[in-house]
Amino acid sequence: FTQGAFSQTNNPLDMVIQGKGFFQIRQASGELAYTRSGSFQLDRNGNVVDANGNFLEPQITIPATAQSITVAQDGTVSFTLANQTAAQKAGQITLANFQNPGGLNAIGNTLYTATDASGDAQVSNPGGTDGLGTLMQGYTEQSNVDVVGEFVNLIQSQRAYEANSKVVKAADEM
Repeated sequence: FTQGAFSQTNNPLDMVIQGKGFFQIRQASGELAYTRSGSFQLDRNGNVVDANGNFLEPQITIPATAQSITVAQDGTVSFTLANQTAAQKAGQITLANFQNPGGLNAIGNTLYTATDASGDAQVSNPGGTDGLGTLMQGYTEQSNVDVVGEFVNLIQSQRAYEANSKVVKAADEM
């Protein structure tokens, strides 16, 4: 799980984790899943949800009348209402980390579940002493794969394989 490039968005609920950690998602089945995808929005009840309508865990609700939403680097979510200058706290985003993130089980839609190989989730606030990353509001994490470069590597590998098979065929014919 390496970090990709960041791209800025206009959605105040888009977040990126700078460093280690996963967002916790409560699936419709009630089971916890984990993701690095920080593209969130509000459902019709003001709950922060992912693209599939799964709740961010712990659940955070923002009133429909909120004028602005702020997510601090430490995961504190606050909002301001019309005709008010003081921000109100809506909740605290926590991140999960694993002994072996490579051992997580991919279940699709950028979601992962914990396994015996990954170990149990250690949950903490972003940017704390537990080594978790900080949050950056208004950004999303892009893929760290260079598609064009990977196609070039694939073509080079295919040509090398063809050349080697011709050498083996020529040696076999001799």
